[in-house]
Amino acid sequence: MNKQEKVQFVIDTLQILYPEIPIPLDHKDPYTLLVAVLLSAQCTDVRVNQITPLLFARADNPFDMVKMSVEEIKEIIRPCGLSPMKSKGIYGLSKILIEKYNGKVPASFEGLEELPAVGHKTASVVMSQAFGIPAFPIDTHILRLMYRWNLSNGKSVAQTEKDAKRLFPKELWNDLHLQIIWYGREYSPARGWNLEKDIITKTIGRKSVLDAYYKKK
Repeated sequence: MNKQEKVQFVIDTLQILYPEIPIPLDHKDPYTLLVAVLLSAQCTDVRVNQITPLLFARADNPFDMVKMSVEEIKEIIRPCGLSPMKSKGIYGLSKILIEKYNGKVPASFEGLEELPAVGHKTASVVMSQAFGIPAFPIDTHILRLMYRWNLSNGKSVAQTEKDAKRLFPKELWNDLHLQIIWYGREYSPARGWNLEKDIITKTIGRKSVLDAYYKKK
């Protein structure tokens, strides 16, 4: 298979496995998604989805959020980890959204990435999932799989994002990044990986990755 055929194989396989794509983080609008994504740093989506209902029961918009203190936010989100930094970020960005955007989340990378505690990946998730604007957020699963599939050298998130955007059609980015995440969790995890179940890596995987796997067996 040449590279283009490999890319098409990935797209076709993921489409068969995930024709309907579940959204990992529960939310009802751009603001609740933004907060959920911020909380998901170094925390599982399952844990985030347990904590956000408690937080959003108190404040599901910037105006109510700033009525709480950073300390109160920190107590609620503590189970998600990094709570001192995340609580300051949530309070700070809520304040800016009120002052600068009338409480609305901006639909631009520039606007999002200027907010406290919001990096490029968080901005990319919000752009794609809240606003439907093509983006390719790179998480650990995508980083790992793009390397295993020999579609990127895996050296950095920035390089992997560049490669993904170059290889995959723009109109598929928003679906694909989620499909790859689900595939990585179910079929190609970092630990407890069974190559027999991982049809994509088994078919197009990087030779050194496959050799290393079989050597361990």
